[in-house]
Amino acid sequence: MTEDFLAAGRAALTRGAWSAARGQFERALETATTPEALEGLSWATWWLEDVPACLEARERAYRLYRKADDARAAARMALWLGDDHNEFRGAGAVAEGWFNRAARLLEELEPCPELGWLRVFEAHAALGRHDTGRARELAVQAQELGRRHRAVDLEMFSLATEGLALVEEGAVEQGMRCLDEATAAALAGEYENLAPAAWTCCRLISACEEIRDYERGAQWCRQVQEFSRRMEARFVTGVCRAHYAAILGWHGDWIEAERELTKAHEDLTLKRPYWRAEAVVRLGELRRRQGQVGQAEALFNEVPSHPLAKRGLAELSLDRGDAAAARDVLERMLRRIPAGSVSRAWPLELLVRADVALGETAELHLAEFCAIADLLRTRPFRAAARFAEGICAAARGEHEEACACLEEAVDLYEGLAPFEAAHARLEFARSLLALGRTDAARREARTALPSIPVPRQDQVELLVALGLVGPPVLSARQVDVLRLIADGLGDREIAGQLVISEHTVHRHVANIFTRLDCSTRAAAVSRAAGLGLL
Repeated sequence: MTEDFLAAGRAALTRGAWSAARGQFERALETATTPEALEGLSWATWWLEDVPACLEARERAYRLYRKADDARAAARMALWLGDDHNEFRGAGAVAEGWFNRAARLLEELEPCPELGWLRVFEAHAALGRHDTGRARELAVQAQELGRRHRAVDLEMFSLATEGLALVEEGAVEQGMRCLDEATAAALAGEYENLAPAAWTCCRLISACEEIRDYERGAQWCRQVQEFSRRMEARFVTGVCRAHYAAILGWHGDWIEAERELTKAHEDLTLKRPYWRAEAVVRLGELRRRQGQVGQAEALFNEVPSHPLAKRGLAELSLDRGDAAAARDVLERMLRRIPAGSVSRAWPLELLVRADVALGETAELHLAEFCAIADLLRTRPFRAAARFAEGICAAARGEHEEACACLEEAVDLYEGLAPFEAAHARLEFARSLLALGRTDAARREARTALPSIPVPRQDQVELLVALGLVGPPVLSARQVDVLRLIADGLGDREIAGQLVISEHTVHRHVANIFTRLDCSTRAAAVSRAAGLGLL
């Protein structure tokens, strides 16, 4: 009877029927308390996000396997407990304790799949340290164990991990082939355990975003979404939605991006903070692009340790004209990423902007960024490299060269990334104006304006010089207040954000009404936006 319930439970897990699986394993436990039934129950509750039940079932299974002197099965439970404490609790020390326990149990055994899983978890940790050489070595060991024991999920997930390490090292074509193959196997139902299948999909889509291969990412996102809907895996759907929304945002479809991110935020519950952060940071980036600065900053600060949150906060500093603050954040990040890693691309890209804004030479940062862009060769990276070269040439006063670079950047971004194309157009217009080609500069700026909801202060000054908007009529502090009003904040929240008194906020609002000839906050926001002040 117990075996029948176990078989039914495992079959339900294979097809993604998590509640049915839970019921079968609970019936098995009513018949006899076995570690096998507890292990099955732990996976059903893992997918259902019943964290206390999952951890309890895993720990009980671990103890029973130890009592039965089954070191291999006990090590397996220790491995999953280590991963659970990372994923559900963010408890790295507890996770490390379980991983170490698994390692000691496996020391006296012949090489087995559990040793492979230990190696692939170690590879993941090495990737977090940007130690790609060690990550590849461990991933290859895990693949060999997977092949030897015909554990397809272990072999393919290890292949995906190797692929991610290769991409990080700049071997993009080879790395993406590994990731494509592993994901195809995952979606084809070859994995014995569906959890690594989900992790494989996340690795692939993350790599697409890292190298800005948005077309590849969009193709796989559609496949992964169908798979996760079929498996009723909300957190996989949520992560996929978050990545897909980033692609939509890049393409300028902000309405659909917001819809996807809202759904992702619902799917990624607080029970999985590691995954939920993926939606939070991308929603923050969408808000930054929309000019909703206060909301963007608040979202980034929800998950400040996330790399994309650090990037977003640095970009906000650049948008506000505080290049020194941005550079502090970026240089700190760069010091933690070894030379040769493609993860250095985004801090380098923003450091070029910061150097130019501060009037300092950007040549070293520019050279390294362009070398990475040449290595990756995706169209967005080529556009970004030309943009960086263009603003550096403009800073040297070499506006003919700047125009050539920026015009190419616009062409590369056109039809792909309207927000980036618009910013490139405004820099192109700036150099055209410096060369006395005012009519051409106006044409570029007019084309750019619809894609930039809230121009930066330096861009407003350019638009004023071109006669496209009137001169600013608000002080910098009044603009700060009005931007927070546009974000939906009340006077008390604005006072807290700007570290001023509520009385001072009231005074600023009254002066804004006077200067803009308005009597309501909504009208003031609308008028200021029309003048290009926000």
